[in-house]
Amino acid sequence: MKLVWSPEMAAKAFMDTVKSCELHQGSSVTELISAMAAGWNAKLIVETLCRGGVITTSIGLVVASTHTCGRHVCIVPDEDSRTEYVAAMEKSGMSPEVVVGEPEMVVKELDFIDFLVVDSRKNDFVRILKAAKFGGRGAVVVCKNANSRAADFRLRSLFDDGGSRQIVRSVFLPVGNGLDIAHVAAVESGSGSDKVKNKRWIKRVDRQSGEEFLIRK
Repeated sequence: MKLVWSPEMAAKAFMDTVKSCELHQGSSVTELISAMAAGWNAKLIVETLCRGGVITTSIGLVVASTHTCGRHVCIVPDEDSRTEYVAAMEKSGMSPEVVVGEPEMVVKELDFIDFLVVDSRKNDFVRILKAAKFGGRGAVVVCKNANSRAADFRLRSLFDDGGSRQIVRSVFLPVGNGLDIAHVAAVESGSGSDKVKNKRWIKRVDRQSGEEFLIRK
């Protein structure tokens, strides 16, 4: 399977997020992220949040998850953060799913993440991205508060290392404090140079003459 974009779903999530965030200023980032999560039909949406962080992104992601019939999980560092976050979300009429713990450890327990949002200002965001377990169709990664100069290099250095995940496309958007976005595709097991070598030639035998032919794939 692969990520398939649905403009209709994205538009619906965008409009619903606008309505939900109409009392919040500077929510353009929220609306964009919500539309992306819904447009990609994300079934497991995960974000990390520090204490006192802006919750509008969470509101948008919850809206997106309702459109995709998916699950939204917010990872917070401690119980005080959880209490503060839940109270703020409930004030907006939402009941979030919250997990308390070190984000790097929590994402290891979450399988098939489709959409991951992290804060690139935090020192642990690289470890979080490396530990995240994406599904067979890959995932969309969003880094908030990104630096445009290091954006593309930073993400490609994390994923395009000959491992099981590769970046299909990445972009930096000067929205809010900067968004670094990448579509990370899952590479099939055994892919790479060895797989190419093994499948480069296919042997065929002529049943009548018994001759063998090597056909390049």
